[in-house]
Amino acid sequence: MEPKEFGITTLEELPIRAKELLETYKDYRVFAFYGEMGAGKTTFIKELCKLLNVTDQVNSPTFSIINEYATKDGDLIYHADLYRLKDEEEAFNIGFMDYLSSGNYCFIEWAEKIENLLPSNSVKTVFAIENNKRIIRIHI
Repeated sequence: MEPKEFGITTLEELPIRAKELLETYKDYRVFAFYGEMGAGKTTFIKELCKLLNVTDQVNSPTFSIINEYATKDGDLIYHADLYRLKDEEEAFNIGFMDYLSSGNYCFIEWAEKIENLLPSNSVKTVFAIENNKRIIRIHI
């Protein structure tokens, strides 16, 4: 699949872009998010969860490392913030591979911390701030 890129200049564009991501990559379940702090990763994931009908409050799992959310249909979505992990071994030791192989949606912030553990069919989503707008580059 060809790489994709789009910009977001207002919060009103978030639902449109999140829906586009889910529709374009509907057969994928692991989404790896990259970008500096404040680039919009968590905000975008909140929008994805809203579109997937998450019934729980969606928050950054910075301190818990992984949050588990339920949808209206009873499905589970995993949201990880790996900023505090030291290395891939630590992720492996907390059983992170189980989440990746669950078949459920996995949204992973700071995915560079576990780059070698990610499935080859992960959707890599890179956030950057350029000229006062968020640029999102997506590739497999």
